Amino acid sequence: MAEAHQAVGFVPSLTPDGADPELAGQVLRNIYLSGLWSWKRHLSRFRNDFLSGVLPASPFSWLFLFSAIQLAWFLQLDPSLGLMEKIKELLPDWAGQHHRLRGVLAAALFASCLWGALIFTLHVALRLLLSYHGWLLEPHGAMSSATKTWLALVRIFSGRRPMLFSYQRSLPRQPVPSVQDTVRKYLESIRPVLSDEDFNWRAVLAQEFLKQQASLLQWYLRLKSWWAANYVSDWWEEFVYLRSRSPLMVNSNYYLTDFLYVTPTPLQAARAGNAVHALLLYRHRLQRQEISPTLLMGMRPLCSAQYERIFNTTRVPGVQKDHLRHLRDSQHVAVLHRGRFFRVGTHSPHGLLPPRALEQQFQRILDDPSPACPHEEHLAALTAAPRGLWAQLRQTLKTRAAHALEAVEGAAFFVSLDPEPAGLTREDPAGSLDAYAHALLAGRGHDRWFDKSFTLIIFSNGKLGLSVEHSWADCPISGHMWEFTLATECFQLGYSADGHCKGCPAPALPPPQRLQWDLPDQVHLSISLALRGAKALSGNIDCHIFPFSHFGKSFIRHCHLSSDSFVQMALQLAHFRDRGQFCLTYESAMTRLFLEGRTETVRSCTREACSFVRAMEDKEKTDPQCLVLFRAAVDKHQALLKAAMSGQGVDRHLFALYVVSRFLHMQSPFLAQVYSEQWQLSTSQIPVQQMHLFDVHNYPDYVSSGGGFGPADAHGYGVSYIFMGDDAITFHISSKKSSTKTDSRRLGRHIEAALLDVASLFQAGQRMQRRFSGSAEEDSGHRCGFLSSKTLNFKTPTDSEPFQ
Repeated sequence: MAEAHQAVGFVPSLTPDGADPELAGQVLRNIYLSGLWSWKRHLSRFRNDFLSGVLPASPFSWLFLFSAIQLAWFLQLDPSLGLMEKIKELLPDWAGQHHRLRGVLAAALFASCLWGALIFTLHVALRLLLSYHGWLLEPHGAMSSATKTWLALVRIFSGRRPMLFSYQRSLPRQPVPSVQDTVRKYLESIRPVLSDEDFNWRAVLAQEFLKQQASLLQWYLRLKSWWAANYVSDWWEEFVYLRSRSPLMVNSNYYLTDFLYVTPTPLQAARAGNAVHALLLYRHRLQRQEISPTLLMGMRPLCSAQYERIFNTTRVPGVQKDHLRHLRDSQHVAVLHRGRFFRVGTHSPHGLLPPRALEQQFQRILDDPSPACPHEEHLAALTAAPRGLWAQLRQTLKTRAAHALEAVEGAAFFVSLDPEPAGLTREDPAGSLDAYAHALLAGRGHDRWFDKSFTLIIFSNGKLGLSVEHSWADCPISGHMWEFTLATECFQLGYSADGHCKGCPAPALPPPQRLQWDLPDQVHLSISLALRGAKALSGNIDCHIFPFSHFGKSFIRHCHLSSDSFVQMALQLAHFRDRGQFCLTYESAMTRLFLEGRTETVRSCTREACSFVRAMEDKEKTDPQCLVLFRAAVDKHQALLKAAMSGQGVDRHLFALYVVSRFLHMQSPFLAQVYSEQWQLSTSQIPVQQMHLFDVHNYPDYVSSGGGFGPADAHGYGVSYIFMGDDAITFHISSKKSSTKTDSRRLGRHIEAALLDVASLFQAGQRMQRRFSGSAEEDSGHRCGFLSSKTLNFKTPTDSEPFQ
C-alpha cells in the first residue's frame, strides 16, 4: 500500500570514495546481526514452537508413542533394538535402583528422541514440499499430475488442525535471484517508458554493473540468505520505513473503511464498545493461535510472522532511526476526544470487559465537559511531524509527562472519538465519501496518534475506520483483523433495538483516567510548527472513493481471466487517457510464501500493456484485434505476478544489492539510477480473505470496502481496489492537490470508462460468436455495449435494522 512512497524515498547518500576493503567488515557485521536477530526471534517463539511448531505431530502424539513403547516392553518386545537397555545403563544413580522405574525413564527418553527425530524429518519433508512452486506457474484452472501429487503430500504432512504459527518452521527461505536475470527483467520493464537514447544509456550502465560490481554484491546477499531468516525483509523494514525521516501521515500510513452503505448503529459510544471488544477478541484468538493460517488457493500456507506485532506496538521516533516497541500484553486503550487523552481499562479481574461496559466508558468520555489543557489539543500533531523533530521533543515529554506518554505508547491500540460525522450521505454521495477517506488518512493533522500500530476512529454518527502505520506489517495482516472486527461486531455481538450494545452497564466501574501532560514552554512552539506542517500536508492530499457497480469478479471470471490483471490493464488504459503517456507502475505483491517474506513489486506497465492501450486508442483497430492484445497483456502480467510471488521479482533484489553497495561505500551509477526513478502510478489490491464471515447474499451491503493510501510521487496517483462480493469493485484514489497534472476524480472517471470499454470487448466477442452461430441478429458498434451505456450511480445509504 503506502510502501511505494517509502521505497521511492530510499536514496541514502554515499561517500564520493570508491569501494573500501576495510568496510567489508561493516557489511559482514550487519549480516551477522541480521542472522542473530533472526535466531533471537526464533528463540522468543519457543512457546509457539512448543504449541504449534511440533506440527504435524502434537504433544499427545508423544504420549501415544510412549504408551506404545511401554506396551511393547510389557509384551516382552524391544522396539528400540537394544537402545533402551543401553540408556538404562547410562542413567545416573539418582534415577533410582528400582528396575521398573529405570525402565520407564529409559522408555521416556527413547520415545522423546524418536519423537523428535520424526518431527524433524516431517518438518524437513514439508519444507522441501513447500519449496515447490510449479503449481503457481500452471495455467488458471489446470492442474498437472505432479501438482496433484504434491498437493496430496502437503495435506498428509500438514496435519489436520494447524494453528497460526504451525508452518513457520517449515517455510522455505526466500531465494536470491540470479543478478543477470534481475538486470534483464529490469531493462525489459523500463523499455516502454524510455526513449531509445535513454534506454541504450541504461543498458550500458547495466552491463558495467554486471561486469564490475554485481558478483561481489551478490556474494554478500547469498551469505545473508544462508545465515538470516530472510535476505531482504529486515533491511526493507529498517531502511525503507524506520530510517525514513518523513512524517508518517500520508507517507507511511494507510486507511481501512467501514461498510459503505450501512451503519449498524448511529451511537458513537456503542459502535466504539463493540468494535474495541471485537478487536480484543481477535487479540485473544491471536495469543492462543486460534486463527487459522492463511492458505493461498486453499493449499499453500503463507508466513504468519507479521501477525505478532498487530497489538501493543508503537513506532518510537529516533533522531536517525525509529524502532518498533512491542509489549507482550496491554490491558488498556488510549482514547483521544476533543484534544483530551484518556486511559480506558479493557479488563476486569474476571477477564475482558463486555461491550456494554466498554460503551459506558466511552460514553463517560463523550459526556465529560472538561476542556483540553493548553496545547494538549494539538499534541498529537507531533506524531505527524518529521521524525527527527518528534524524536527530540519526545525526550522532553518522556521527562515531564512520562506517565501519560507511557499510557499512550503502551496501549493495546489507539482510539480516536471524532466529534464530526463521516460516511456516505444522500445530499452529496461523492463528496461525502471523499471527505470520509481524507478523514481516515489524514484527519485534521492533530487527532490521530500516528505512531501506534493502528488507530481505531469512530465518528459521531457511528461510522468507523482504521488508520494503520505501515512499518510493522503489510495490508493483508491488518485487513484480516479488520474483516474479523466488522463481522464480529455486527453479526455476533450485535446491537439492541435502541442501538446500544447488548448487555447491562457496569456502573461500579471506575471512570476512565484523564491523562495529564506537563508541557514545558519550549514544546508549545514546536507543537504549533508541527500542527502547521500537518495541516499543510493534510490539506494537500486529494482522496476519492469510487464505487464501481457495473460488474465485478463474477463477470471477469466468466471471461476466464485473472480479476487483478483485468483491473491492472484497465488502469493502464485509464492512466494513459489521463496523462497521455505511460509511466512506471508499482503494484504490490506478497512474498509470504517464504519465511518472513513481505512484498515484491510487479511492474505492470509492460510492452504488451502498452500495445493494448495504443490499440484501444487507435480507431482503426477492431475489437478482435484489441482483445488479442488484451489477453497477451494479461498473460504477461500474470507471469510477472507469479514470478514476484515466487521470489523472482526485480525490485527487492535490486534494493538489497543497493544496501550492500551502501555498506561498502561502493559507487554504482546503475543502482543510483534505479533509485532515482519515480512511480507515478502506485497500485495495490486489497484481498478479501474471510468471505465466510459475511453473508453477501442476504446482506450484500455488509462487506468490507477496502481502503487507500497516499500517492508515491508529487505528480502521481495512489490507487487501491477491492472486489466487494462478486458484482462490485471499490477504488480508492489519491493524489496531491498541489499538482496541476493530477485529479483524483478525473482519474476515477477514466477508470470507469476504461473498465467498461474493456468489458465491451468481450461482449463484442460474444456477439460475434452468436452471429457466426446464427443465434443473434446483426449488430455493430466499436467498443460499446449495454455496460457502457450505464452511468455511475451511488447507492443510497440506509439505516438498516441493527443485527439482533
